[in-house]
Amino acid sequence: MRVSLRMEGRAGGGRADIALGPTHALLEALDRSGSLQGVAEELGVSYRSAWGQLAALEHALGRPAAVKTKGHGSVLTPLGTGLLALLRASQVRLGPALAAEELALAEGLRRLLQPEVARIRLAASHDPLLLEAVEARPEIDLMIAGSLDALARLREGAVEAAGFHFGADGPPPPPFDALFRDAELAVAPLFRREQGLLLAPGNPLRLTGVADIAARRARFVNRQRGAGTRIWFERLCREAGLPVDEIIGYHSEEFTHQAVAALIATGAADVGMGTRAVAERFALDYRPLGWETYYLAARAALPPERLAPLRDLMRNRARAVSGYAPPPEG
Repeated sequence: MRVSLRMEGRAGGGRADIALGPTHALLEALDRSGSLQGVAEELGVSYRSAWGQLAALEHALGRPAAVKTKGHGSVLTPLGTGLLALLRASQVRLGPALAAEELALAEGLRRLLQPEVARIRLAASHDPLLLEAVEARPEIDLMIAGSLDALARLREGAVEAAGFHFGADGPPPPPFDALFRDAELAVAPLFRREQGLLLAPGNPLRLTGVADIAARRARFVNRQRGAGTRIWFERLCREAGLPVDEIIGYHSEEFTHQAVAALIATGAADVGMGTRAVAERFALDYRPLGWETYYLAARAALPPERLAPLRDLMRNRARAVSGYAPPPEG
């Protein structure tokens, strides 16, 4: 059973309260479609209703959130764009907490309604493409964790499988190297992906590599301790002779690629590290740092066919998305 939780609530203090969920949906639809007619079709309401929702929002804000352009429909004003970015960022930042609550609620409902269904508990380092694939596999319960935390849960017996990565190609560094020699685990590549620097649109600070981050006093947003992306970034800093304490914001932590991208898109940070696909989704500038392999470790006692559908699905999806590739054969 799947559980989906969404951000709701209201913001007050102005002329009228703003309903956050409907406002997010309205601005997203207007940003995508570029017209109130497109908003009406996407939200399944009348044109009059879409116009009324926008008018009510603008009354609450006291300023226009969108303007009509001759021959080009409607576009968001800087206020509308900024409000949409804030709502997107809030949704992304709440993502890990909502995902954890969804998992807990789904597990409770499963025990009540489907006690006989065999489940696979998977702890995995965050990846947007993997999340989409797991949505299509109802037998998998996913818990988002940093690479080291996911592997710790696997060792403790809290999950049957763990997804992890450690950076660019090459011999696995400690402690990951021990995994490939552990007879109680089966470790196999799941997909490949490119990571790089996520930068503000236009790259105003002209950042080209990790050394520029400290030299140009850029505001960096990091991943949490134990995350494979953070491990990779720290290795790049060592190779560049860059002490991490010289980086502004190094101790600022986020738990997903989207959360890092959202902070940069809203102007709260200048640079972070993440996947090409997330940079494209948030319309950020991007400077590639390299490709890496994302691995799936499972208990050797778990029949391989239990995870085969997920591996096949990831292989197919990785072929179709920018910045991803299937793992090498063999």
